[in-house]
Amino acid sequence: MKPYNILISGGGTGGHIYPALAIANEIKLRYPDANFLFVGAKDRMEMEKVPQAGYDIKGLWISGFHRKLTLDNISFPFKLTSSLLKARNIINNFKPDIVIGTGGFASGPTLIMAQKKGIPTLIQEQNSFPGITNKLLGKKVDKICVAYDNLERFFPVDKIIKTGNPVRQDLLYIHTKVDQGKSHFKLDHKKQTILVLGGSLGARRINQLIEENLDFFKTQGVQIIWQCGKLYFNEYKKHNDLDFVQVHEFINTMDLAYAATDIIISRSGASSVSELCIVGKPVVFIPSPNVAEDHQTKNAKSISDQHGAILLKETDLDTFAIVFETLLKDKGKQTHLAENIKELALPGATNAIVNEIEKLLNS
Repeated sequence: MKPYNILISGGGTGGHIYPALAIANEIKLRYPDANFLFVGAKDRMEMEKVPQAGYDIKGLWISGFHRKLTLDNISFPFKLTSSLLKARNIINNFKPDIVIGTGGFASGPTLIMAQKKGIPTLIQEQNSFPGITNKLLGKKVDKICVAYDNLERFFPVDKIIKTGNPVRQDLLYIHTKVDQGKSHFKLDHKKQTILVLGGSLGARRINQLIEENLDFFKTQGVQIIWQCGKLYFNEYKKHNDLDFVQVHEFINTMDLAYAATDIIISRSGASSVSELCIVGKPVVFIPSPNVAEDHQTKNAKSISDQHGAILLKETDLDTFAIVFETLLKDKGKQTHLAENIKELALPGATNAIVNEIEKLLNS
């Protein structure tokens, strides 16, 4: 039997890229001879991150459609036409046995052209509120793997399989990497470590919050690993001069960062929430209010309602110092949060998704 050709499209943010890579890695474990090709959007982070993970990628000239009149909107029809044509050429040349989408603009043209050619298609939706691309694709794909309940209002109910979100498999064993993580980041083993995450591109309000509270953190005697994001690194890298702070544009060794950490401050995108459930550390979620249907708040609330994390809205950040100091000094609460969030993990998500992919390949 000839090796499978697996085409995967997803990107724009880490929330779309890392699930795609997790799925590819699991397929590769099961089918070492399989051929893989990714399709992303030119000039987006997937064009860098996917090759770093060892996979080939082709880029489409595609971007989102804005509600306001912009130059991007004027060029959108041309970009869409160009992307559809290039996606068709990629599919004709690569001849995939299945096409998988994990969200992001590039997955639209790619899966549309696969559907037109009768190739099996599957999408993986990370969020409780799907993006426009997946909502459109969901009408014609063969299967839809989701992480949340009640998505029947967006997708055909007979296509939905609840699997959870795929996560990097190296996160399953971080409890064995604590010393390695502390050494990697050159941390003081006697101090509590705070990990700050604003998503792959960064989060302005979280970055501002950390900068505003640097004196507070110093008085608390903690050390900080601060991923500020590509968009903000030049603004915040000056704080690397402080002996208790290290500012990173991006962290490639997230397993070691999680392992070394005592408390995490994070946005609550779906992939981040899924990872943090696996990691099982106390978390303060600060949801982005600037997303569709406020789904980050809903993601965080689903955890905080189960006493698995602290939810702190941007409108309540004036209470941050009190909330954080209370958590920092209450080891019992830290343990309680860590145990409860780990109870909500779905560590078998990647396997469950690839099981569905196998069914389509075998049909």
